[in-house]
Amino acid sequence: MLLAIDAGNTNLVFALVDGGEIKARWRIATDPRRTADEYAVWLHQLIELEGFPKDVVQAVIICTVVPRALHNLEVLASKYFHREPLVAGTGTAAWPIDLDVDEPQNVGADRALNAIAAHSKYPGDLIVIDFGTATTFDLVDAAGAYKGGIIAPGINLSLDALVSAAAKLPRIAIEAPRDDMPVVGRTTQDQMLNGIYWGYVSMLEGLTGRMKKELGRPATVVATGGLASLFDKHTDVFDAIEPDLTIQGLSLLYDMATRTPQ
Repeated sequence: MLLAIDAGNTNLVFALVDGGEIKARWRIATDPRRTADEYAVWLHQLIELEGFPKDVVQAVIICTVVPRALHNLEVLASKYFHREPLVAGTGTAAWPIDLDVDEPQNVGADRALNAIAAHSKYPGDLIVIDFGTATTFDLVDAAGAYKGGIIAPGINLSLDALVSAAAKLPRIAIEAPRDDMPVVGRTTQDQMLNGIYWGYVSMLEGLTGRMKKELGRPATVVATGGLASLFDKHTDVFDAIEPDLTIQGLSLLYDMATRTPQ
């Protein structure tokens, strides 16, 4: 199987992929100081708990937006799985799509992978929304080219900033408001939840609407990331939710990079 590794700013995801199907996935907090040895102890135990043999990993591909984390992940692949990893966006795993922006070298690997995966599943122009440390909005044209996007603070990052800057505001859980909960809150917690949640819904609808207006033609909106389903109940902005879009992109990129020319 393919071990696909997605190292984000907040979390690092390991997934076992077989024939494009995700068989198992595990998540750990991103820490660039974590060594290959620490990863190996943790990951080998989880692989065994899922009932897979020790030699199940036959290939490794890595995506990271945290450069300091890359070396230890490469050591993990070579030392403990005896595989030379591919790194998304480099070497034989160079991007197979056009990054049609002014600074293509600065496009995050996760955003390029999302574009690859979304284009493989949905026809026409696309807007891909990824809920991570930042919330990103990416435009992918009908030919699969990445055309640019928007970067906004992630919802947890927004809440952290609010709580840390206002001494009397409590930390609250991010959740959808109750159906009977008025927008005008009567407690501090309700007011904070409404501000964060409905403010975010308004941002999603507003920015997506502006992108469609600027594009001048219809676009399918695909959401990914753990928080996508949190908003789906209260907005019709999403046409589809794909929780594992980045991992799917890694699997597709690996297949493209290792395909034998005919």
